[in-house]
Amino acid sequence: MNRQDLEKGLSKYIPPETVSSICELIVELKVHMRVSKQRTTKLGDYRPPHDGKGHRISVNHNLNTYSFFITLVHELAHLVAWNRYQNSIDPHGREWKAFFQNLMVPYLSKGIFPDDVETALQRYLKNPAASSCSDPNLYKVLSRYDGRSVIHLDDIPPGAKFGLNNGMVFIKGEKKRTRYRCIEQRSGRAYFVSGIAEVEILE
Repeated sequence: MNRQDLEKGLSKYIPPETVSSICELIVELKVHMRVSKQRTTKLGDYRPPHDGKGHRISVNHNLNTYSFFITLVHELAHLVAWNRYQNSIDPHGREWKAFFQNLMVPYLSKGIFPDDVETALQRYLKNPAASSCSDPNLYKVLSRYDGRSVIHLDDIPPGAKFGLNNGMVFIKGEKKRTRYRCIEQRSGRAYFVSGIAEVEILE
């Protein structure tokens, strides 16, 4: 894919102010970039050169503009880290964190992100995690731009009955760090459910 086609393709998914510089980086690093179908286990991934194939990055197509961009930069940081260290470092260790911060910081304070996303992203960048889903605050802020109404477990009161998308029904209990001890209605068993889980409030 040439630079012009790459810019045209990515302009559908990332903020317009970022397209030129991100495409320049993708071309410079010789990345095969692919927009993937939705995957429930990951937002994107990076695969290093192997069996004659070069660097490969994929990002889920259903992410909103800001989530897609953050995920893409996350994967580019893996590529830069691999070029420097290959497999000798932890995938999300301090080296990867430094590369991710270096790639993302130039995009801050330029009006690219809404204020709430900018604030949450700046906080997240102090100690980036394995994905934006790993940071409850950033995840919830980004979900505001998904174009749909979302209720998180954090948002409902203790004692409320709620359902998950797997069909299970719970009663919300006390919070233990980032998770709530919830009782599954059918079995009476206790489960720890993340505060950022998307839920449906039930009567």
